[in-house]
Amino acid sequence: MKAFSCRVCGNSLYFENSICVSCKTNLGFSREERAIVPVDEKGQYVDADGSIWHVCKNLNLSGCTWLTEFPGGYCFSCGLTRTRPSDEDLVGLKEFKVAEEAKRRLVVELDTLGFPIVTRAEDPENGLAFDLLSSVEEDVTTGHESGIITLDLAESDDAHREKVRVKLDEPYRTMLGHFRHEVGHYIEWQHVRGDLIEKGRELFGNEEQSYADAIERHYSEGPPAGWENRYISMYATMHPFEDFAETFAHYMHICDTIETASAHGLATVAAPQSFTSFRDLVIGVWIPLSVALNQINRSMGKGPLYPFVIPTPVLDKLQFVADLPRP
Repeated sequence: MKAFSCRVCGNSLYFENSICVSCKTNLGFSREERAIVPVDEKGQYVDADGSIWHVCKNLNLSGCTWLTEFPGGYCFSCGLTRTRPSDEDLVGLKEFKVAEEAKRRLVVELDTLGFPIVTRAEDPENGLAFDLLSSVEEDVTTGHESGIITLDLAESDDAHREKVRVKLDEPYRTMLGHFRHEVGHYIEWQHVRGDLIEKGRELFGNEEQSYADAIERHYSEGPPAGWENRYISMYATMHPFEDFAETFAHYMHICDTIETASAHGLATVAAPQSFTSFRDLVIGVWIPLSVALNQINRSMGKGPLYPFVIPTPVLDKLQFVADLPRP
């Protein structure tokens, strides 16, 4: 994530800010400009071309500050959400806000990495959409199917998520991580085609193997011995689909964190995409940076920020993901 500052007073801003805490200017996010811009008392912004933009309809519901061309309309990110909790589900709506914040970061990074986002309205068969469902009264299974990403909003609750993380013996579990993992399934579905399928199978395995059998084996037997030498996580060992999705999520973790570190002077990389080889970026920039960040976290009495080791086979997988053609 790039660094943002108020265009009125120059004060530093967080991506989620709806108002500048210094000069009290109301703010909106312009996806077209990739910038936080000032909006007037009506929630409007006039760009350099004279076009009028309006703050998203979901400002009060989910804290969305993104701009839309249509008065009283939804922004691009909110428009991707196909299903949300009902107005009567107060727990679900609280969790929904956290999920939408994570989704907005996901959209910005996909834009940054050059992966075009085709909406369901544009392409009913291949477009991307999200069902953000409350599990207050029903069971919800997080997953991806044919462009529809379903997320259990209970994962927005820190206590619930930490309980699941410990139960599954995972080193990392966040709502943003879920979004990145599930969109990885979507990216594979849309981008790993033709000649890339065979190369993908060399790296991740044959995706045609039974997923149901893989789930049963994974949760009854656990990961294979020596998995740390070939996979980024235990979950990645379950099935080639999950290996790709985990790898794609880490590709996004690495790119976003390096961009943020660079924007704040903690790294000298202009942008992750400026490296010809993603492998070189990981070895030369990410590994020393993540070690430093892990030590900083420990200095605050917390666990490592990036509790993962990247073996050589995972470097090959990350390079494959980084090299995926963008339409």
